[in-house]
Amino acid sequence: MRRAFVGLLLLLAAAAGATDAPALKAGVFSPPHAAPDFELRGSDGAALKPSRYRGKVVALAFGFTSCPDVCPVTLGTLSEARKKLVAEGQDLQVVYVTVDPERDDVERMRTYLATFDPSFVGGTGTPDQLDTVRKAYGILAEKVTTPAGYSVAHSSSIYLIDREGKLRALMPYGHPADDFVHDVKILLAQ
Repeated sequence: MRRAFVGLLLLLAAAAGATDAPALKAGVFSPPHAAPDFELRGSDGAALKPSRYRGKVVALAFGFTSCPDVCPVTLGTLSEARKKLVAEGQDLQVVYVTVDPERDDVERMRTYLATFDPSFVGGTGTPDQLDTVRKAYGILAEKVTTPAGYSVAHSSSIYLIDREGKLRALMPYGHPADDFVHDVKILLAQ
C-alpha cells in the first residue's frame, strides 16, 4: 500500500513539474505538426523554402511592401525582437511571403525588408504559387480597390515554426516584441 502511495506521489509530482514549463504567449498548435513546405523565389536570390531553415526558429509572416500600416508594424516588431534576442537572434529567421505578386518582385522585397533587418528573407512567385502557399497556411488575402489603385486586405498573424520544422504557435497581430522574445527563447531551448 505504501509503495502504491509513493508511486502516486511521484506521478503527481511529475505531472505538476510538466505544467511548470513556461507557456508560450502565442496560441499553440496542439499537437505540433509539420509546417507545410513550399518553394518560392527568395529575396536573397536563393530558392525560399521553410525547410531551408531547419535548426532555426522561423517567424513566418504574410504581407506586402505597399502596406501602409500593419505590415511595417509587424516587421518592426520582429526586428526589435531579433535585436532583443542578441546572440540568440541569429537563430531566428524571419520569412515574409508576399500577398501582392503584381508589385512585389524579388528586388523590391529585398530593398523593403533590408530597411527592417537585412537577414529577413522575402518570398514571391506566381499568383498560383502564392495562392497555394496561402491555402496551406489558412491565409486570407483579398485585393481591395482604393483611390490610389489597390491595396490587399490579408491575415496578419505570424506563425512560429520550431527548429524541427513543426508549427508550434500563431501570434496574433499587435503583440509586442517581448512576447516574441519570450516564445522564441522557449522554442530555441527545446
